Amino acid sequence: MMSAIRACGRGVAKVWAWVDALRRGLFNLLMLGLILVLIVALVRSGPEPLADKTALVLNLQGALVEQASGSLRSHALAQARGESPQAQTRLRDVLAALDAAARDPQISHVLLQLDQFGGAGMAGLHEVAAAIERFKKDSGGKKVLAYGDEFNQRAYFLAARADEVYLHPMGGVLIDGFGRYRNYYKDALDRVGIDANVIRVGKFKNFGEPFFANAPSPATLESESYLYGDLWTRYTASVEAARKLEKGAIARAIDELPQRMQAVKGDTAQLALKEKLVDALKTRDEMRALLIERGAKDEKSKSFRQIDLLAYLAHVKPKWDDKAAAIGVVVAEGEIVDGQAAPGKVGGDSTAQLIRQAREDDKIKALVLRVNSPGGSAFASEIVRRELEITRAAGKPVVVSMGDVAASGGYWISMAADQVLADPSTITGSIGVFGMLPTADKLMGKLSVHTGGYTTTWLTGGFDPRRPLDERLRSTVQSAVQYIYDDFTGRAAKARKKTVEQIDEVAQGRVWTGSQALDRGLVDKLGSLGDALQAAATLAKIEGEPRIAYVEREPGKLDRLLKSMDSVLAPTVADMVRAAMPLQLPAAALQAQHELASLAELSAGRKPYAALVHCLCTAP
Repeated sequence: MMSAIRACGRGVAKVWAWVDALRRGLFNLLMLGLILVLIVALVRSGPEPLADKTALVLNLQGALVEQASGSLRSHALAQARGESPQAQTRLRDVLAALDAAARDPQISHVLLQLDQFGGAGMAGLHEVAAAIERFKKDSGGKKVLAYGDEFNQRAYFLAARADEVYLHPMGGVLIDGFGRYRNYYKDALDRVGIDANVIRVGKFKNFGEPFFANAPSPATLESESYLYGDLWTRYTASVEAARKLEKGAIARAIDELPQRMQAVKGDTAQLALKEKLVDALKTRDEMRALLIERGAKDEKSKSFRQIDLLAYLAHVKPKWDDKAAAIGVVVAEGEIVDGQAAPGKVGGDSTAQLIRQAREDDKIKALVLRVNSPGGSAFASEIVRRELEITRAAGKPVVVSMGDVAASGGYWISMAADQVLADPSTITGSIGVFGMLPTADKLMGKLSVHTGGYTTTWLTGGFDPRRPLDERLRSTVQSAVQYIYDDFTGRAAKARKKTVEQIDEVAQGRVWTGSQALDRGLVDKLGSLGDALQAAATLAKIEGEPRIAYVEREPGKLDRLLKSMDSVLAPTVADMVRAAMPLQLPAAALQAQHELASLAELSAGRKPYAALVHCLCTAP
């Protein structure tokens, strides 16, 4: 009996050994296959050489940003939906492509295709417009063409720089000016029984105004009319000069729009042609034929020979020596929040870490902080500002380059710099502070819910939103907000070499354009990101052309894995992601959702009170 069991055991062991050997063999073959695939991929990783007469198609997708927001994981999911990651285009990529294309003999011309362009602030548009002008100047006669089914105001600002602008016969050009309407929630909050209890310092600090008013205050209207008037004057003058139109032509066309539309029988494309905003009307196939004639035909695609922005970036090589002295660039884009933040927001801790990384890198001789932020947490803003101050003390020059918006907290983090440069249309200033203490005691009453209990001091439970705001607490918070405002203006006065009274006169939460800020001594110069880089090189006494090193957070292992696998994963999960996607809300609803979320966050318990330096402004 025992011998039979032992024989059976030996048989099972042999079978298991064969299975294990087969498993290991299959696994080894799989690993070998993966290694071969990786080797082939590495060998073939370089881009295919460009043929002559290739058109660079600048098909700008989504919003123009300084730094793509989100993680590689979110980008992979976007690709699974068949979208560009986050529907964004990095400004630095557009500038690099245009500058490289000017010197590239295989690129014969550039086509601006802006139907999917989500827009940008005026500072970003100025950067791209300047790059287009550089291309035309440095390329030895290469042409820039623009084509669109239609052009909105931001897209047309770029299209106007083209040598030739073409429009679909059923399209149009919409230039409608600057300004905004905001939601005001006072009556709505009163109806449900919520008091926002906004505490602020600064006559023009209007972030919290929608929560305690039903209409904009005279101070708000005064500030915004001055701001938007300057932006509009600059926009129209720039477009009219680019298209060789008479001064004031755009304003007159808008004033007389009903009559001029009647004259063309409602044909918006003909109106654009008549107003000399475009050079000709062409259908898509007619435009394709023109581009084949100007360049070369691609037999495979049956269209003109072309390469888009993302594909062309693989051909763009750095123009500097890797061993050259470097200028570090740290991007501060988005709202300023406490702690760590992913790209697209400015984390007090995470952005400070990047600045510290640049300071401790011996190859980086100067730092440029590119700011595109409406502000946020006062505490996080100070964490970033202090890190820049330490960098200057360590002997590395710091230059701030303001993008579309550098207001409130965005201005706070700009105060520890050797030089501050802004675009003429940058939205900046807004030196002011506010706090909110939302209470819902009236709402509780409407729900017939009552609150009571015993506390050892009046301050215990003082931040409880179920109870009315104690006036002693209001006074205490007002003092704290006033202190931070005094700190803000004091630091600004020291940075700008002015008195506190001089800064207070142009502070009070008021927003200015970059040009207006220069007139008031809030910035040092007007200039682009390139000008800021040159200023940093001069301050650091760098000889020759410096290397530009963007200092950014390294992706984690999971992010890198997803990046390498996204082309495989995308087809597999696309249907699941699409099925799970909610319907998109209208823009007005999203605005209300965002603004009310700010009110809700302050009443969430973990932030019973926070001093905020936020202007609630976006690039117009």
